[in-house]
Amino acid sequence: MNKKFIVAMIKVVTLCIIIFAVSAFFISDAKIIGWAVLALGLFCLVSLEFFKIPIKNVWPDIVFGLIDNGILAILAVIGGSIAGVAGAIIGGVVGNAITDGIAGVFEGDMAERLRESNISESRTMLGSSVGKMAGCLLGAGVVLIIANLINPTL
Repeated sequence: MNKKFIVAMIKVVTLCIIIFAVSAFFISDAKIIGWAVLALGLFCLVSLEFFKIPIKNVWPDIVFGLIDNGILAILAVIGGSIAGVAGAIIGGVVGNAITDGIAGVFEGDMAERLRESNISESRTMLGSSVGKMAGCLLGAGVVLIIANLINPTL
C-alpha cells in the first residue's frame, strides 16, 4: 500500500470514529439527533478545509450523499413507523439500493456540468470519501429534523 492511501484511510477512520462517538452519544435523544447528524455533516465540510480540499472539487460527491442518504432516511423512517426495526432495516437496505442509482445520476450530471464549465472535479480518495460522508450526514440530518418536527415521538 502506498503512503497516500494510508494517510487517507487514517483521516477517514478518524472522522468515522468521531461521527460514531457523537452519534452514539445523542442517539437516544430524538429531539436533537437530527441536529447532531447535521452538525457532523458540517464538521466533515470543515474538515475539507483542513485537508486542503476545495469544496468545489467534491461538490458532486456532496450532492450524491445528500440525495442518497436523504431519501434513504425517509424510507427508513417510513419503514420503521410501519414495521419497527425490521421495517427500518428493509427501508434502509432497499432505500440504499434505490438511492445509489438515483444519486449517481445527479452526481454524474454535476460532474459533467463542472467539466463543461472548466471547473476541475477530479476526484481524490480523501476528497470523494469526505464529500460523500458530508453529504450523507447533511441529507440524513435534515430528514431527521423534519421527521421529528412532524412526529416528535419518533
